Amino acid sequence: MTGGTFLIILLLAIIFVVISGLKAVPQGFNYVVERFGRFHRVLQPGLNFIIPIFDQIAYKINVREQVLDLPKQTIITRDNATVEVDAVVFYKVIDPKKAAYGVTNLNRAIEQLTMTNLRSIMGKLTLDESLSSRAQINEELGRELDLATDEWGTKITRVEIKDISPPSDIQNAMTLQMKAEREKRATILQAEALKESAQREAEARERLAQADANAIRFVTQAIAEGGMASMMYFIAKEYINSIKEMGKSGNTTILFVPADIQEVVKKLIGAKEK
Repeated sequence: MTGGTFLIILLLAIIFVVISGLKAVPQGFNYVVERFGRFHRVLQPGLNFIIPIFDQIAYKINVREQVLDLPKQTIITRDNATVEVDAVVFYKVIDPKKAAYGVTNLNRAIEQLTMTNLRSIMGKLTLDESLSSRAQINEELGRELDLATDEWGTKITRVEIKDISPPSDIQNAMTLQMKAEREKRATILQAEALKESAQREAEARERLAQADANAIRFVTQAIAEGGMASMMYFIAKEYINSIKEMGKSGNTTILFVPADIQEVVKKLIGAKEK
């Protein structure tokens, strides 16, 4: 082998090593590199270089926020009610080394840990408390998971209970209870409305009675001051007003005026002339 051939081979080998050692890490990922089987370093997004043969990429860690949809599970509450719970967990790897070496299967570990803690938390609550304290369960569960997953280099960003489903017989009982409560509230509101209407009607009758009393007092006073002429004036006025009201009726086509109205008018005119 000539010297020129050797240099060409050496140059090609160097080029191959350089090309083999170049690693492009996509955005949202970190690569864990091992050297001779031991952790060496973490490659960040972008173009990186490792030494072929000595170094190898052992794990490709997704450092974006991820969603873990948990399967439905059956949980028994403190008052022995059986419910089906559907939850979802949002998490993010913040330490790729811990995520790679701290646990074998991160998704599976988070799933089992969530289910265990969820059973523990809801087992301390009654059915009514579980249905009405979803936000509290989310907060407590997220806090417990975040502490437990710290060893795995993972941050639990939030936990959401999507659905809590009691058995059908309990749902039917709850529906009947809600219906009874609505009917009870409607009955109470109706009773209060009737009571208020009766009070208003009583107040109206009281005002009307007071108005009648005032009118009687006014007429009595007028008669006392004006004598018989005043009395005849008020009687004639009311008489004429009554005939007017009869004439306003939509069913009235012919109105018969009593003959004695002329006598009333004559008396009224005579009362004014005196």
